[in-house]
Amino acid sequence: GRGNPDVQARNKFHAFFMRGDGQQKPYKNMQEGNPHIGELIKEVVARKGIRTTWFAEQLGCHRNNVYLIYSRPWIDTETLMKISRILEHNFFEDLSKWYKQP
Repeated sequence: GRGNPDVQARNKFHAFFMRGDGQQKPYKNMQEGNPHIGELIKEVVARKGIRTTWFAEQLGCHRNNVYLIYSRPWIDTETLMKISRILEHNFFEDLSKWYKQP
């Protein structure tokens, strides 16, 4: 057989969705073969050594709301744009790379 489609999607994701830190390690977290945007944001924050309290201040919210963002597999585009600017990381480019894969 062709295998489990969820596993195939995860493998595709791991093979292509590389971090931009020069280490070429794939993002670790996804949900059902799709990127988990909250986990991706959390990983970028951690990789850059950013404190959650600072990130929350930049977003204009309480740190508990940041933890809520980390927990969600989805996000609205306006918030993602704001986060991309704050973290100086283009999450839209990351998502489009994943989306373009056959």
